[in-house]
Amino acid sequence: MTKTILTVDDSPSIRRMIAMTLTDAGYRVIEAVDGQDGLAKATAAPVDAIITDQNMPNLDGLGFIRALRQHPLGRGVPVIVLSTDDEDGLKAQAREAGALGWMVKPFTQDKLLAVMKKVLG
Repeated sequence: MTKTILTVDDSPSIRRMIAMTLTDAGYRVIEAVDGQDGLAKATAAPVDAIITDQNMPNLDGLGFIRALRQHPLGRGVPVIVLSTDDEDGLKAQAREAGALGWMVKPFTQDKLLAVMKKVLG
């Protein structure tokens, strides 16, 4: 069965790069333009994993994760933060909010796929 990954990022080029990488590897990808859009899509239908940016308009990554964890469909879904931020305090806040891991932009396709394989089994 094909795994579905939601990618939440306000940058169209980043979303496109993530989607191409994951689609080529056989995943189904749903794209969201910010945290609010991501929350709506993540709570509308089950997804297997989520990759979210931190710095976005309307609802940032931490806010998105916190809100997601309050919804029944978002409780067990692995969330990876993909951000230009690399601050340890922010990473700790993300873990406390419910993120499984943190990747720093720019990312390599190999690294992204390795993380997704590890997260999804």
